[in-house]
Amino acid sequence: MEELIHGYLISLPTLLLAAIIVVSLGVLSKGADVLVDEAVILSFKWGVPKMIIGATIISLGTTLPEASVSVLAAMQGNADLALGNAIGSIIADTGLIIGLASLLGHLPIEKLVVERQGKIQLGAGILLAVVCLPFLSPGEGGNISRMVGILFLVLLGLYIYYSIKWSKITDALGPGDEDGIEITKEADGSVLLLIGKIFAAIAMVILSSKVLISSVEITAVRVGIPQSVIAATLIAFGTSLPELITAVNAVRKGHGELAVGNIVGADILNVLFVVGSAAAVTPGGLVVPSNYFKLQIPAMVIILLVFRFFTKKRGDSITKPEGIVLLGMYFVYLALNYLWI
Repeated sequence: MEELIHGYLISLPTLLLAAIIVVSLGVLSKGADVLVDEAVILSFKWGVPKMIIGATIISLGTTLPEASVSVLAAMQGNADLALGNAIGSIIADTGLIIGLASLLGHLPIEKLVVERQGKIQLGAGILLAVVCLPFLSPGEGGNISRMVGILFLVLLGLYIYYSIKWSKITDALGPGDEDGIEITKEADGSVLLLIGKIFAAIAMVILSSKVLISSVEITAVRVGIPQSVIAATLIAFGTSLPELITAVNAVRKGHGELAVGNIVGADILNVLFVVGSAAAVTPGGLVVPSNYFKLQIPAMVIILLVFRFFTKKRGDSITKPEGIVLLGMYFVYLALNYLWI
């Protein structure tokens, strides 16, 4: 689909591309608005924490771009892109998006939910780092075998099952009376209709993101920005755009826990869903380049550990100073990518 969109847009004049960029931003923002609103209503109807809705349904939808890119890359024999996309998205989600969201508004932490989901988030990241280790597979680098990919998909099913099971136990953590007063009239529709609206909004966010990124990329080339700069910044940032816009809109509307849940869930799914799917469709598995052990994998584990530390403290939110630390770590990671080329 990306090639089709890119092929169509590249034939358009630059002025029209500028107009498409503006329209895409509007559709992207509106899609994220609808996504947040419907997710909050669904949370109210089911009586479960918004963080759990964010960590399951919302994160599953917003992680689809990473999954599609990685699976296609794996099928075409490009393991670097398949694995790098997943690891890079975890780092961007946890550092860039949580960092920015904390500066824009309040990011509350629902302790019981984060305690469970957070352990899985960190555990998934460490598991990915371990299965990448060279001594577990022949060759110079590591290898994530097809069997490991299938195992990850089985663990994904268990994660979704237990998230639903835990949500029934944590009813008391659901939206409070104030949320209920605000959305009771809007929550009269069926759950299936709400879920349909959520996935329609996710489709709006993903499609408009793809159109926006392609339009900006083509325009950037035409005005003389080097391809190397575009590839290292715009394309890497593009697959995390749905999570970013959803998080910003959630915080703006006062539902910061939805943003935190989305990122926690997205990190888990980037391992179990994205890497699992990519490895499962590749007979020889995903080859892990040896240079990943210098920066990519250590950076992923470190930023997950720091985020886990921030969520384990006594406070009930991710503070602005903590967000600045996460944001700073992300920009240091970006800089090191250029220094260690």
